[in-house]
Amino acid sequence: MLKTRIITALCLAAGLLVALFLLPAQATAMVFAVIVAIAAWEWAGLLKMAPGRRKLYAALTLVLCALLWAAGMPLPLLIPMWALALIFWLLLVPLWFSKHWPLKADALGLLLGWLLLLPSWAAMVMLLKRSPLLLLAAMALVWVADIAAYFTGRACGRHKLAPLISPGKTWEGVAGAVIAVEAYGLLLGAATGHLISASEFVLAAIALLLATSVSILGDLFESLAKRQAGEKDSSGLLPGHGGVLDRIDSLTSTLPLICLGMFLTA
Repeated sequence: MLKTRIITALCLAAGLLVALFLLPAQATAMVFAVIVAIAAWEWAGLLKMAPGRRKLYAALTLVLCALLWAAGMPLPLLIPMWALALIFWLLLVPLWFSKHWPLKADALGLLLGWLLLLPSWAAMVMLLKRSPLLLLAAMALVWVADIAAYFTGRACGRHKLAPLISPGKTWEGVAGAVIAVEAYGLLLGAATGHLISASEFVLAAIALLLATSVSILGDLFESLAKRQAGEKDSSGLLPGHGGVLDRIDSLTSTLPLICLGMFLTA
């Protein structure tokens, strides 16, 4: 299993690097759209939709991405969409955890899937337009949080974070993720000359803390969706890793936040 997981991870990493640095921007945007459409198909599966309706939902997701691209990715539309996503993650998701609202294959469930996926696709495209390295750095922030949380939790995890949602996650893992992301973000910012004054360091530290928190919320929300659906993974498309949604769950919550902050402070 570990060998399969490593091979899959290497293939995914190679594919991402090709998409970021070798393909034209339009081709990469469409690759991202296909990935999001597959994630939409998996989301519909978690909602227990019929196979035909799952495919239709995925196709509609792909069409919506194409329409946004054809419209020129207008910021007057994207910024409110990212802001709505941020409100969902910061206000509604914690309430969702406490109320244990069920996810259903109704209009709300379908709209919720698009709220998870379309803002993150738009964020990937706009970060890519600014710089492939910027998008890679934003994705790496999420990976740093996930890896640090996993190893810190395994080494010294004692206090459960959300035992009814994801029993393996601990508060110690959260602390490890926060420390690792703060170190990663502040060192990267200083090395690239974006953090000079003390006030910039403080603001960056607060932003990194918020990004880490939102990243964890994204992971937990997908775990809740899988638990309610009675599934271990969103699908079996990625050997050793589950599904596409399993790999981008934290990105769906974090990338819109990063992109919103980037454009509002530009």
